[in-house]
Amino acid sequence: MTTATAGVRTQGAVDGGEVPVRWVWLAAWPVTAVFVLSNAATPLYVLWQREMGFSKGTLTVVFACYIAGLLGSLLVCGVVSDRIGRKPVLLPALGLALVACLVFATAGGVGALIAARLCTGIAVGAVVSAGMAAVTDVAGPARRRLAALLASCAMVFGAGLGPLLAGVLSETLPGPTVTVFAVEAVLLASAVVVVLRMPVRGDHGGRGGDGRGAGGWVRVPGVPRGAGWQLALGIAVFAPGITATSFVLSLGPSLLAGLLGTGSRIVSGALAFAMFLSATGVQFAVRRLGRRTVLAYGAGATALGMAALLLAVHTGSVAALAGAALLAGAGQGMGQLGGLSLLNSAVPGARLAEANAALNVGGYLPAGLLPVSAGYLSDAVGLTTGATVFGTALAGLAVAGGGVVLLGRGRGASAA
Repeated sequence: MTTATAGVRTQGAVDGGEVPVRWVWLAAWPVTAVFVLSNAATPLYVLWQREMGFSKGTLTVVFACYIAGLLGSLLVCGVVSDRIGRKPVLLPALGLALVACLVFATAGGVGALIAARLCTGIAVGAVVSAGMAAVTDVAGPARRRLAALLASCAMVFGAGLGPLLAGVLSETLPGPTVTVFAVEAVLLASAVVVVLRMPVRGDHGGRGGDGRGAGGWVRVPGVPRGAGWQLALGIAVFAPGITATSFVLSLGPSLLAGLLGTGSRIVSGALAFAMFLSATGVQFAVRRLGRRTVLAYGAGATALGMAALLLAVHTGSVAALAGAALLAGAGQGMGQLGGLSLLNSAVPGARLAEANAALNVGGYLPAGLLPVSAGYLSDAVGLTTGATVFGTALAGLAVAGGGVVLLGRGRGASAA
């Protein structure tokens, strides 16, 4: 596999050798810790909704504020990280995540939830750009495929662990919201320690002949000339996949309450955990397949997941809802792994954080817009009709993304 790594090397490479492989795994921990926070609130929304009395539409707006913060962060953090280093971006992001924990733990109204979700989104935006690039930096040129796998799995495993941890803690211990976010604060503090000791160059200094230093500090992230097709393939599959999992996270508890007649936070947290465990496991299962094959399978899994969702809402089948969650997770996992692997193979290290940001902007835009639309539509015409419209539209997008992958066989050897 041919890779370009201009301008950014691991500290081990600077010293004449590779860093131990354990540091590649440890470098992924800050990504996991922040993504635990990203979805830790999911099982608690039913509790807050009951206490504060807001609608499904308002719930999806609270969720979408996270997307807004994330997208705004992506406009800045990828470029800044490539210019001044990973740590100067990651440490403030972890600090902001700790602030979000405090606001969540003391939330007394919708405004506080919106503020906490906004802070969380900003922190996540920094991590998916600078944090994932840091894993690649630490891994070094010879371990870029491992870096893509670990960075991608760290994201989805953390996203799944958050709701499970929150569901169990909030049901079994007193002070549900305080306890959940106190535990998460400890995880984030450990991530701060990892970042401080991480063997990655802290001063990128804008050097390198790849154009990293050109352009404004705030801009829509992109990729170097020649890597646009790899980015397009990744977005075509990753976007429908992450939109599907976002829908399950935002309205899955309401679907479960309707199908099972229960508001159990453990059950809703377990559903989210199973979804992201599927996303993690499938990446290890397909890691030796070609990137185009992984992306095609990802598109297929998302389309099948939406078909299972339609079956669940029309038949009241809990098994079909569980299948929809597992397939949605698999679709996101394969889309994410395929997209990151394509970028790692084609983008120089000095532009990698910005490229990661570009992939996530393309994925999170529909992930924010479509579930919000589905939430308000469900308020107007009922959850069954709203979920049907959403599932049908998303299945169509997934099929279209798979078609782009399969029909683009002649475009670029590195995408093959």
